[in-house]
Amino acid sequence: MLSVSASGQRTTTEQKKEKFITELMKKMTIEEKVAQLNLITPTAGTGPFKTRRATEKLQDGTAANVLSMRGTPQRIHERAAYAENTRLKIPYLLALDIIHGYKTIFPIPLGLSCTWDTLLIEKTARIAAVEATAMGYHQTYSPMVDISRDPRWGRVMEGSGEDPYLGSLIARAMVKGYQGDDLSDETSLLACVKHFALYGAAEAGRDYNTVDMSRQTMYQYYLPPYKAAIDAGAGSIMTSFNDIEGIPATANRWLLTDLLRDEWGFEGFVVSDYNCVQELIPHGVAANYKEAVRKAIDAGLDMDMASEGYTTFLKELVEEGTVTEKQVDVACRRVLEVKYDLGLFNDPYKNYDPGKAERVTLTKESKDIARSAAAKSMVLLKNENETLPLKTNMKLALIGPLIDDQYEMFSMWSPDGKADSVVTILEGIRQQNYDLVSAEGTFLTDEPGYLRNFGYYDEDEQREKVGQALKLTESADVIVAVLGESRNVSGEAKSMTNISLPRCQRELLKQLKATGKPVVLVLLNGRPLTLTDDLQFADAVLVAWRPGTMAGVALADVLFGKYNPSGKLTMTFPRSVGQIPVYYNHKNTGRPFKDGERGTFKSRYLDEMNSPLFPFGFGLSYTTFNYSEISLSDTLLAGENEKLLVNVELSNTGKYAGEETVQLYLSDAVASIVRPVKELKKFEKVFLQPGETKQVQFLIKPEDLKFYNHDLNWDWESGEFVVYVGTNSRDVKSATFVWTK
Repeated sequence: MLSVSASGQRTTTEQKKEKFITELMKKMTIEEKVAQLNLITPTAGTGPFKTRRATEKLQDGTAANVLSMRGTPQRIHERAAYAENTRLKIPYLLALDIIHGYKTIFPIPLGLSCTWDTLLIEKTARIAAVEATAMGYHQTYSPMVDISRDPRWGRVMEGSGEDPYLGSLIARAMVKGYQGDDLSDETSLLACVKHFALYGAAEAGRDYNTVDMSRQTMYQYYLPPYKAAIDAGAGSIMTSFNDIEGIPATANRWLLTDLLRDEWGFEGFVVSDYNCVQELIPHGVAANYKEAVRKAIDAGLDMDMASEGYTTFLKELVEEGTVTEKQVDVACRRVLEVKYDLGLFNDPYKNYDPGKAERVTLTKESKDIARSAAAKSMVLLKNENETLPLKTNMKLALIGPLIDDQYEMFSMWSPDGKADSVVTILEGIRQQNYDLVSAEGTFLTDEPGYLRNFGYYDEDEQREKVGQALKLTESADVIVAVLGESRNVSGEAKSMTNISLPRCQRELLKQLKATGKPVVLVLLNGRPLTLTDDLQFADAVLVAWRPGTMAGVALADVLFGKYNPSGKLTMTFPRSVGQIPVYYNHKNTGRPFKDGERGTFKSRYLDEMNSPLFPFGFGLSYTTFNYSEISLSDTLLAGENEKLLVNVELSNTGKYAGEETVQLYLSDAVASIVRPVKELKKFEKVFLQPGETKQVQFLIKPEDLKFYNHDLNWDWESGEFVVYVGTNSRDVKSATFVWTK
């Protein structure tokens, strides 16, 4: 993490750091250097074991970094102070998985990405940093920037969807939010970008599985968000579980050295994911643990998470001459440099204050932002007959197993969230109703509409539960059914082959619709679902994801029209699992097929349409928006210095004020390699009052036309281009221009 002046010279601060670390390392033994590369975990993590004798290892100096040390600020401080018992008193680095909030829990990252609001996302990361650093943590294993096109993979909930452009903007925003402008600031939380690399493309959507793709696909679609996060200043990066071109990421020198350091210039440290070094053995690229350690250090892995292979074998490998001490020194220096940048050598406890955590946690400001983030993340998929927003004088039947469950508003990645701070869906709707009208005539219930288990149930008991739910709807004007996934079926090691609603939920939904009353389906989910057969049984469908601390009030804001939904999908919803992978920026084929066309020998299914159920960028509003035809400043351009202005008029033609995310896509009609049918290049969020019209203008430069060609050169080619502007990747206006070099 070196800084240089405009003239390219090292700054005085950088020289001071280098001198300090050089002098420190002269005093260090090989054992002390290796200890800096050892990350232990005193509690069970996402792997097969936890560290034995963790306290002893911290006290004797054989471990210098800790994952998942939990407790009160005082207890964390006491453990961090174990470093005072070591010979050189080098401070520990304390890390934790802080994914979508620490104590104040925001929507899952996939939900946050649907806001298309990078400033808001940055604010959520900043709040997480403030809360976590007050407890004593220095590093978070976030952002997860893996591009994914397969909703069967449980970890899609942890990322930002399928698009590299939007994913890159969000990656930058999160790094900036976590780290701030100065790593030494007491509220700065070191970002760790993961999982490097390509983890979101695991075959069959099965976690930890292999990845196989061309380098052109890597560079064009999957690598950009990692690069964006690094360019934003991320100080650490985590390797992925998968192999790349036959070599696991943790032992892949091309990935960790040639690409990451030599090509991209990354200067922070690289940490393995949980136990990845040892897992080189079952991967089949190392015959034993010792060989696995050698391959990892040779590849450029600086820090070993959980497996303790480095502390077991590195010294021995150096003594044998198989690994040089210089290799250990390089890795050790990288870790020490980050600790220096964090200010830990000046203040090992980052201005420890046992009362600070309580003062900065779950503040009114953080909860207000959580409420706004949850509302903005929700995506309206259907709204027939203006079922939504609900009228406050309606009698409302609220049905579902999770409507009064605080913990279920979280995800797998919010173990430190305070469940008792959550406003449940039941409570949030009660508050909203009572705030707007008197309680008289308002019908609410917290009776579950079906058994809480997912797919396995006693049919007699199920019939009884459904009967109870139907009875509760008798005096209601409208039914709100809150269904979807449990938090236990999305996240790490939560891959699924069936991503539809469970059978018991589908039966309930059918019977609710059969009452003849309007049905609003609210989905709690961590991934896109296959809803093709279920849409007919709901008049309105709202995706709420896993909304976090302020779940209930945010959902009530949307249902009752206090907030007009503006969320747009960042991951395609398939019609069926058989379509997967399905994504908007696919390539054309020699025999392209569009739904509704005739033709047997085309690239199509016999039993399903090619198009998805809901495309990337899709999301309805309570109002309606009209797009004019596209106006271009020119249609014939030449040279690198030209600029193209793309104009469209957006009008609010409905009766509610609302915000629309205007999306611009480009298509390269003819190129030296097959190009995608379209790619997101720009977007702008526009707020309009009813009847209001605004001109939206985008600036296109040659940089926006560039792509990685067959030789992996980032360049553009002369030719014809199509620009699309619209409300999602499918429903767009188009115009054509020619640009030559």
